[in-house]
Amino acid sequence: MRQDRQRRRLFGAAAAIFARVGYADATAEAIAREAGMSKATFYEHFDNKEDCILALFDAASEAVLGAMRAATRSHPDDPVARYRAAIAAFLHALAAFPDQAQTLLVEIIGAGPRAMERRDIVLAAFADYIESTNRADVAGGEFPRLASPEDAFAIVGAVVELASRQLRTGRPPHLLELEPVVERLVTGLLEAASPRAAA
Repeated sequence: MRQDRQRRRLFGAAAAIFARVGYADATAEAIAREAGMSKATFYEHFDNKEDCILALFDAASEAVLGAMRAATRSHPDDPVARYRAAIAAFLHALAAFPDQAQTLLVEIIGAGPRAMERRDIVLAAFADYIESTNRADVAGGEFPRLASPEDAFAIVGAVVELASRQLRTGRPPHLLELEPVVERLVTGLLEAASPRAAA
């Protein structure tokens, strides 16, 4: 479909522009030029650059969450392997698309109240995914239950801030170096919530 191809090209161009100059200095004209399209074509898909970043944010968030879901399905009988696979899938998706990651985690913050509201909704969806996965693991056998739904949100918040810091500062040098840090975080919260820890 021509419209879908155009939209994908515009998303790629928008992510490149937002990552290169920041949301505040990005323009519809620059995005269209980066995509090799006319400004009129940009406006066939988006009302303005805010509409564009929100649509890009939604698409990128869904792609990352989809990668996490697919990764966890590959380990149906091993909850620990599922958590590790989800963490790896999240970080690999960000590392594979650095411009989109920059938009998803950094530039969206400067895009105004609608963007912040959308960001809150998406972060809550990630936390709900962790919470529901943990609930299912507990129901399926001897696996520690997170102490509260806020623990799931703490994981999401920490991972987002760690990845955002890496994108902004280059520390650590590669995004995937965060994998063991996030694993320790998740493992620590699960161990702290286990009955053995309370004994």
